[in-house]
Amino acid sequence: MYARDTAALTLAAALLTLAAPADARTLLLHANGITLNTAGQRQAFTTLVIGDDGRIAQVLAAADPAPLPQPGDRTIDAAGRTVLPGLIDAHGHVEALGRQAQTLDLGTTKTLAEAQAAIRAYAAAHPALPWILGSGWNQVVWQLGRFPTAAELDAAVRDRPVWLTRVDGHAGWANSAALVLAGVTNATEDPPGGHIDRTDAGAPAGVLVDRATDLVERKLPVPSDADRQAAIEAGLRIMASVGLTGVGDAGIDAGAWHIYERLAGSGKLTARVFAMALGLDAQQSIAYSPIDWEHDDHLSMLTVKFFADGALGSHGAWLKAPYSDDPTNSGLPFHSDTEMKHLVYTAAQRGFQVAVHAIGDAANAQALDAFAALGGGAPMGLRHRIEHAQVLDAADLPRFAALNIIASMQPTHATSDKAMAVTRLGTARLATSYAWQSIIASGAHFAGGSDFPVEPPNPFFGIHAAVTRQSRDNLPPGGWYPAEALTIDQAFAAFTSWAAYANRAEKFSGTLETGKWADFVVLDRDPFAIPPADLWKVKLVETWVAGSKVFP
Repeated sequence: MYARDTAALTLAAALLTLAAPADARTLLLHANGITLNTAGQRQAFTTLVIGDDGRIAQVLAAADPAPLPQPGDRTIDAAGRTVLPGLIDAHGHVEALGRQAQTLDLGTTKTLAEAQAAIRAYAAAHPALPWILGSGWNQVVWQLGRFPTAAELDAAVRDRPVWLTRVDGHAGWANSAALVLAGVTNATEDPPGGHIDRTDAGAPAGVLVDRATDLVERKLPVPSDADRQAAIEAGLRIMASVGLTGVGDAGIDAGAWHIYERLAGSGKLTARVFAMALGLDAQQSIAYSPIDWEHDDHLSMLTVKFFADGALGSHGAWLKAPYSDDPTNSGLPFHSDTEMKHLVYTAAQRGFQVAVHAIGDAANAQALDAFAALGGGAPMGLRHRIEHAQVLDAADLPRFAALNIIASMQPTHATSDKAMAVTRLGTARLATSYAWQSIIASGAHFAGGSDFPVEPPNPFFGIHAAVTRQSRDNLPPGGWYPAEALTIDQAFAAFTSWAAYANRAEKFSGTLETGKWADFVVLDRDPFAIPPADLWKVKLVETWVAGSKVFP
C-alpha cells in the first residue's frame, strides 16, 4: 500500500504546499521516527502533526489512525527516512566557529612544514590584511615535542604580525612582529593564570598560554559589530548543516548578546541559544538578573561561566600532581579557592546557574568545593555545571551526584586527546579521566557537546566517539578505556534530552512530544541500525526548527 500511494502523496504534497496559507498545519508522514520518552526509552513514530505555531500537535505511531487532512495542510513525505529530535550541543562557541570559517584554519595540518606552507599561502592570498589571524594548530599532531616558535612563524610571514590560536583556544602562536607590537620582551613577567614560553636565554619563544594570550590579543584589530554578526551567522549556518538545533554558547559578552537579540527579534536565529555570560562583568553588562527563554524559546541568558584552569594540550590544566611529561609543572590555576567560592556564590545569589571550566583534577576539586559551599545545586534550584570534567580524582567523581552538579563533557575530546593524555597524565590518572560511564553510573547528570570549534561541531562525531571510544579511523582497536563508553541510547540522550536539561530547555525541546517545538532532523540512515563504527558517517538531509526548515 505504501508503494502504491507514494506518487499520489508526493504530487498532493506539492500541490498543497503551493496552495497552503501561512497558518497551515504541517504533516510529516512515513517517517522512521525515533525519540525518547521521559524514562529515556526509545519511542518510534511515523507521523508528526505540526501546528501553525511550530509546535507538535500529535506524534503518531504506525498503529495510530492517520491524521485526517484539512484544507490548507502541508504534507512532507519522509519516504522512510530517519527523523530524530534536533541535536543539541551543550557546550560550543558559535562566534568562534563562524570566525574560524572566515580566517586561516590549521586544523587539518599534520606537520609544522605543512602549517608553514598554509600560512605562507594564506598571507599571499590576503595581501591587504594588517594581521594574519587563524586557529587550529596542534603541536601534538605535528609531533614536535615542544611548542612552535616565533622564528618558525617568521619563516612563513615576517612582514606583518601573525597570531594563531591553538586548537583548544588556550594558547596562541605569535611571530616576531606580533611580539614586538605587544611589547612582550625578556622583561615581561608571566601574568597570573598565564605563561610565556621562553627560550633558554629567557626570551619569549613565540607561544603564550592562557591569560598570557591577552598580551597579544589586546593589540588585535577590534572586529566591528557587523563583522561579529557575520561570524555568528556563519556559525549558525554551520550548526544547521550538521543538525544542531540548540547550543550552550559557553562564554559570551554583551556584544554577542545584543547580536543574538537582534537575530532573534528578526526571526533569523536558527537555533536555540542558551547563552552563558563570560564572567560577572559580562553578566552585569547584559542583565543583572537571569533572562529566561524568550523570542519563542530561541534565546536565554541564565548562566555565568568561570574558568578554573587551562587546557591539557598546552599544559595549562591544573593537576593535583605534576604532569608526567613535565615534573616541574602542575598547570595554571586561574583563581584561589577563596576567589572561586566568591565568584560562584555571587553568581548564584543573583539567581544564575554557574558553569565552571575545569579540566584538571585540581580544578575540578576546586569547583566542587565552591559548589559544596553553596550546598550544591539543589537548595536554590540551580543546575550548576562543570564544563569538561576531564581529569578527576577518584574521591571527587561521586561528588557530582552528591552535589547535584551536571557534568558537561565532550566525547570527541577523549578520542582526539588519547595519545597526548597518556603522555601528560601517565596511566594511573587515566582510570578516572574522560569517565563518562562512571559519571552516569554514579547518578550524576551528564550532557554531551563538542566544544566547537575546538572539535568539529558534527554531533554524530560525538555520538560515535561516545559509543566506540575510537577516533574516526577506528583506533584503538576495541576502544580507548572502553569501560567508559556509552550505549547508543545514552549517547543519543546526551545530545538531545540530557543536553536540553543542562540548558534548562527540557520543557520545550530535546524530545519530540506533543506541545514541544517541532525541532527535528532528517537523516540519510538510521543511526540505531548501523555498526557503531559508522555512526560518524551519518549525513544530514534536513534540519527543522519550530516547524520551519533551516537547512538546506
